[in-house]
Amino acid sequence: MVLLWAGFAAGGAVAQTLPSPLTAQDFPSVSQQQAALGHLLFYDKILSGNRNIACSTCHHPSLGSSDGLSLGVGEGGRGLGPKRSTGVERDRIEKRVPRNAPALWNLGARDLHTIMHDGRIARDPIYGNGFNSPAEEWLPQGLESLLAAQAVFPLTSKTEMAGASEENEVSGAVNDRIDKGWPIVAKRVRTIPEYGRRFVAAFDHIDTPEQVTIVEIANALAAFETVEFQSLSSPFDRYLAGDSAALNARQKRGMDLFFGRAACSRCHSGTLLSDQKFHALGLPAFGPGRTRRFDPYARDVGRMGESDDLADAYAFRTPMLRNVALTAPYGHNGAFATLEGILRHHMDPVASNDKWQPKEAALRPAPWLMSIDFVIQSDTREMARQAAVRRPVSPLLAEAEIGDLVAFLHALTGRTEADLPFGVPKHVPSGLPVD
Repeated sequence: MVLLWAGFAAGGAVAQTLPSPLTAQDFPSVSQQQAALGHLLFYDKILSGNRNIACSTCHHPSLGSSDGLSLGVGEGGRGLGPKRSTGVERDRIEKRVPRNAPALWNLGARDLHTIMHDGRIARDPIYGNGFNSPAEEWLPQGLESLLAAQAVFPLTSKTEMAGASEENEVSGAVNDRIDKGWPIVAKRVRTIPEYGRRFVAAFDHIDTPEQVTIVEIANALAAFETVEFQSLSSPFDRYLAGDSAALNARQKRGMDLFFGRAACSRCHSGTLLSDQKFHALGLPAFGPGRTRRFDPYARDVGRMGESDDLADAYAFRTPMLRNVALTAPYGHNGAFATLEGILRHHMDPVASNDKWQPKEAALRPAPWLMSIDFVIQSDTREMARQAAVRRPVSPLLAEAEIGDLVAFLHALTGRTEADLPFGVPKHVPSGLPVD
């Protein structure tokens, strides 16, 4: 369904096209048995090298399927989100997770072809396994979706789930080659009797637990995430479906701005509210970042790290916006704590950077990392390179208009923690504690 309505631009009323509502038909059907199995795996720390962190640790429903931090505390920490510790003595974290933990809402949608802040996982036949990914030809065959392909990579990251190479057999194997740790994780899982039985029941081609590989684990995780984090019922989607009363007057004014004069829909376009392309917004720089392979700087080069194209320097993927009000802080490094803050940055990135202070970053205390958290800001040449890409992507708006836009963004909230199909399990088959 396509709606036209009278929006207002500087030259007067103009016809604006609204996207179709997001519906269940925009998602693949998945096996409920596989989703139920993926539910347990998502919360089970058995998937991590040191058995101390789960997928849910950084993507918890109580934190909007993210972690509430600018840069996460991965392997070595304890607890959840803003209260997560950074570890002590030998178990303390070696580095912050380089980028803000993305929310999981609607990542199972059929039309998604590229994910991650820099797009390093995408549908592509280049390596013969269906995906262009950091594993290149070493990514196994049989992964059924983009979400399944993504699910295997946190298991290989030292800062996220694998741990240091000398700490456990998984990380040690990954240090040899990216795919070497996956069979170890798969064996851990399938040798737990309950998991073994569940895999045999959930997958037609699995007759015995010994046949379970990382592929089945990833496909189960993807099935769960597709079901659990599907958000289709926002007031905006109800409005698009024909319920004219679903949005209040302020939200409608914000919608007019979003699809009109504020130019938000230039990038946040289509049913998913993302063009799945890359744009340089010039956010305040901090943290370890992700660089090109031999880049010595503690900086984040964005899409250029994947493409090695200077034209992609400091550009990041346009995020989808369903449930965006639940997923603060905002930006690829979580630089802004509020929707208002990130909106103002879109309007005037130069003034925004001049005003921004390091204390605005939601970082857990780690005194041994403080000397490098903001070191990039002392590199005048790097700051000049990043400043060169800073340009407004939205016109300056009045205070009331910013408030209207924020109201509209809140109208994109649909399914929340309170009405998830599965929720947080009380226990998992490994017997490890659940956060």
